[in-house]
This record gives sequence, C-alpha cells and structure tokens, in this order.
Amino acid sequence: MANESNIVRGPPAPEDLTLGTRSVGELFLKVFRQSPASVAIIDGVTGREHTYGELLEQSLHLAAYLHDHGVRTGDVVAIVSENRVEYPITIVALFLVGASGALFNPGYTSRELTHALTITQPKLVFVSAQARGALYRACRSIRHQISIINYDAYERSTSYADCLRRSSRSFDAPSFMPAPVTDLAEAVALIVMSSGTTGLPKGVLISQANVMATFANFRYAVQKQGPAFRSFVEILPWYHVAGGIMMLSVLSANLRKVALAKFEPRTYLSCVERYRPSVLNIVPPIAVFLAKHPMVDEYDLSSVEMIACGAAPLSKEVEELIYARLKTPGLRIRQGYGMSETTQAITFYDSDQPKLGTIGGLRPGQFGKVIDLDTGRTLGPHQRGELCFKGSLIMKGYIGTESPIDADGWLHTGDIGYYDDDRDFFIVDRLKELIKYKAFQVPPAELEAVLLSHPEVKDAAVIGVPDDRAGELPMAYVVRKDDSNVSPQELIAYVEQKVSTEKRLRGGLQFIGEIPKTASGKILRRALRDLAARSKQSKL
Repeated sequence: MANESNIVRGPPAPEDLTLGTRSVGELFLKVFRQSPASVAIIDGVTGREHTYGELLEQSLHLAAYLHDHGVRTGDVVAIVSENRVEYPITIVALFLVGASGALFNPGYTSRELTHALTITQPKLVFVSAQARGALYRACRSIRHQISIINYDAYERSTSYADCLRRSSRSFDAPSFMPAPVTDLAEAVALIVMSSGTTGLPKGVLISQANVMATFANFRYAVQKQGPAFRSFVEILPWYHVAGGIMMLSVLSANLRKVALAKFEPRTYLSCVERYRPSVLNIVPPIAVFLAKHPMVDEYDLSSVEMIACGAAPLSKEVEELIYARLKTPGLRIRQGYGMSETTQAITFYDSDQPKLGTIGGLRPGQFGKVIDLDTGRTLGPHQRGELCFKGSLIMKGYIGTESPIDADGWLHTGDIGYYDDDRDFFIVDRLKELIKYKAFQVPPAELEAVLLSHPEVKDAAVIGVPDDRAGELPMAYVVRKDDSNVSPQELIAYVEQKVSTEKRLRGGLQFIGEIPKTASGKILRRALRDLAARSKQSKL
C-alpha cells in the first residue's frame, strides 16, 4: 500500500474552473464578448492587429458554416497549418459546434499524415499552403472520404474565406448557445499527436475538462503574478501541445499575444523590443540563442521579467549565462514539466528564490509521486524513481491503444526523477527512449523502421546524442548487408526523404558490426550512447 505521506499534493484547485459556463465553447463565447475592442493577436511579421471582436465574429460565422455542412458533436476536424490567426478561430468554431480539433504538424510527410488521418478519422481538414501537397497525397492513400478547406485560396477548392461568406446563417445573436456538453471529462476537445517509443505517433485525447482545468490554472498564475503577465511573444507551434494550449490559455484570459509562424532571430528579437512583453515562453534551443548569440546584444529586452522554459530540460549553465547576459533586475528564469498526456505543464517553478535545475512544484489540484522501478513502492524525498502524476490535467487516454494511466488514475511518465524537501521536482534521466530534439519528441523505433526498409540495411538502432542547442540529435548505428557498399550519406538522405525535418539524422550515421541487444532482443541503447560518447571523446 502506498505511503500517503509520500504523495505530493499541489495547492488546492481554483474554485471556479468553468467561469460559470457549461463547455469550452461557451467559455470562449463569454470571454470574447467581454472586451471586443481589445487586441487579441498581433501578427509579429506584418504588425496587423486582430481584436477579440474580430475573433468572435469569424468564429461564429465559421461555426455556422460547419453546422450547415454536417459537423456535429463528436466529429473530428483536423488542422494542418503553421501559426496564423485562422488557427485559433477554427478551434473556437469547433468548440462552438461540439467537434474535436485534431492538430497535426504542417511539416509531416504524406506518410506521417496518412497515419495521423487514419487513426483520427477526421470529417474535415483545414490546411495551409505549406502542408497542402503532403495532405492531398495522403488523402489519396486512405479509405475514408475527407473534405478539405484551404486557409489560402487554391484552384477549385473551398477556402476559409469562402466558408465565412457561405454560412447561410449567423450565430451572432446574443442568445446563441454552443452545443451542449453533458460530461466535460468525456467530451474530447483536442487530439494532439504524441510520439511513442514503439513507432508512429499516438493520438492523445484531451478532454474539455482538461482544457478547463488548464485555463483555470493559467488564470491562477496570472492573478498570482499580477502585472508580470501583460502580453506574450509566441513562437512555439500551435499544433504542439505546449504552444497550442498556451495560445488558447492566453485568449481565454483576455490577454494579448504576438504570434510568429516560426523562429527567425531578428524578427523575434524585434518583436520583443517593439511590443515589450513581460513573459517569454520558450524552449531550450531559444534559451541557448539568448545566452550565446551576439545578435541579442543589439536589442532591448529589458521588459522581460520572466522566461518560462519547457518541452525539454534547460541546463544550469544556460540559465546562468542568460542571467549574466541580460542583467535585468528581478529577471526570473523558470522551468516547468509537462507532456502531451498532461495537457500542459503539470509542474512549474514560480518562487522568487532561484533554484537551478528544478522543474518546480505541482500545479493546483494535481498530485505526484515517485515510485521504485522494480517494486512500484512509493518513495520519499531525494529518492530517485519514475515520476507519476494524477489530477485534472491528465489526458483522457490514447486513440485505440493502451494507456500509460494505471487503474488508480496515475499517469506513468517514463521519466526518472525525485522531489526535494520543498516538494519541488527534478528530472535526472529518461526511462523511455524518446529523443528530445528541440521541443520535439523523436521515436527511435520509427527511424529504425525507415532504415530497415532500405534493401542494403541488415539491422539498425537510433539513439539521441547530446547537443548544446537542440538538446539531442538523432544518430543511427547501422549494420550493412554483406557485400553492401551503401554510404552513410546515402542512408541519411534516404531517411530524410521519408520523415519530417525534426526526425532527420542530424547526429550522423555510423556502421557497426552488430547492434548490442539483450537476450530478449531489446536494443541496448545505453551501450550505444556510451560508444558514441567514447567516439566523440577520442576526436577531441
């Protein structure tokens, strides 16, 4: 039986999780109507401002179009796009009609999109020009019929602008109410793709209750920090749970967001200087950029009071470099921990006292514990084991596959860590085998499957090798077939053609006589990581 004293509890959950509403759609309707003249989103490239009134009007018109074309409660509609103002409008419109939004990486290849479409079965897909070619190729290879709406005008196809014009009625009346939701914990709000160690990405089901809890925790943080939360410059992709949920959280709190579709250094720094945000929501590669790139000294970043970093661990050394470089009085660099399966960060460090390396304490209403890897026994402070979490932020489950949530509701993360006497958590290792490239999770098994599909490859294993800027780079060890003369460059190019950009073998490829494995056939990745480290050391 678990030692209850070793179960860590976060602060009490906020009393008003729903703002008196009965669905996420109703919540957004209420918030958007509060201050229609306020600026909601600024395009960081063009400077164009979009008000809450504009978002409200377009969301209602798009919801009317979707309703008129048969999109109903429980249907899935996918979005394959970079960050742009149409993205949140589409999501809110889906919430208004009770549909679920499936968020796909616009960098997916047609092979990856085929998998995502097959497991989520969307009735409709919104797509930007960037991802259009891959999506159309994927749609030709799947069995069920999918309608496509283009965010950008495209030959003889329905565009986003067409939808707004063609809606036969408007949901603009003050009396309009969104589709009813009888059970917030069962209703799926979003589906995000989370890479697993067994191959292709899994569909993570995030409920309306999960989203409501996230919004309530965000409001709690805003109230706690006070003026420190004024506006945000955002470059995290919205199809990624860290970026998408943060974007929706900011809009749900009537705050201002400066949006960028991608990280372009000068554009990013110019936006920080011009719009003077108090908070930067970043990932470790951008933290390294802020710490080391000489360009940063050309811009005024003095408005920044807090840098919140997540998606992958941030080293103490990089934190110290940023403090030393920016020299902003009172600047706080804070880390959080989360995964697609926890909707957003389930821990966050927000104390005024610096504590390097911690991922912080539990968010309100959440529970955590550390368990022994062999016995499952609940451990106490400073004892290392697997991190497990429970609470209102934990996903509903996966689509059609086994969940890492046990019978008592605990999510087993696969990450190794501990908590200290202050109940702050620390990550020390990963039990799972995912490679963390920048903010992306790269499953080795998927890359191994691609390599093994090459006719001259006998066996393959992929590991992550450390990199200061990216966190880890995917690297392959390959056993060639007898008499094969295939080169590393040929195999790297072969993989590049079949995967999205974050999964490329940037760590290189080496040939090896045999892949080290256990007696049961599992790859000994630790042995390969040691081999890679020795190889790097010998070259120094």
